[in-house]
Amino acid sequence: MFLDIFLSDKMLALPAFRIGHFLAKRGLPAFASIRTAHGHEIAKQEDMSVPKYIDRQDTPLPDVPYQQELNSEQRALKVKERGSWKDLTNEEKLAIYRIMFHQSYGEMKKPTNEWKTVIGGLLYFVGFTGLIVWWQRVYVYPKMPHTLTEDWKAMQARRMLDMRMNPIEGFASKWDYEKNEWKK
Repeated sequence: MFLDIFLSDKMLALPAFRIGHFLAKRGLPAFASIRTAHGHEIAKQEDMSVPKYIDRQDTPLPDVPYQQELNSEQRALKVKERGSWKDLTNEEKLAIYRIMFHQSYGEMKKPTNEWKTVIGGLLYFVGFTGLIVWWQRVYVYPKMPHTLTEDWKAMQARRMLDMRMNPIEGFASKWDYEKNEWKK
């Protein structure tokens, strides 16, 4: 009887173990195939071992040309490029340049308006923070205690002087009790 209970518990745990072992052995592609089989779409991962075109100022010559599939006009330009460049017009030279590169250095260095977005976002969050601080002062924090009013502070100072608090080096030592004013 004990053996039957033990085996039934093992049998219930066996499918979960098999799925876990399957995923651990085959990794993420196995999980992706399970998801694909159930109608979920999987985004393809780019192959980073293949050279890519990137416009960067610190990389003057990209690994591949900007346009890899050429039309008939561009193929004719590439053939003409092998000859003398003195025979080429400025428009043809520019077209050949645009086959190889998307942007020139001047176009890459051209300032963008991104700073406006950054400053706008910064000011938005500063303004939102200001609204939160204002809301907390009005609705969250309690009223200012009466002990911080100027009248109360004056009465407290007078009380300390009347009690002669710290008469040697402290508060009362700076008060002239005969003239009833602060010492000069």
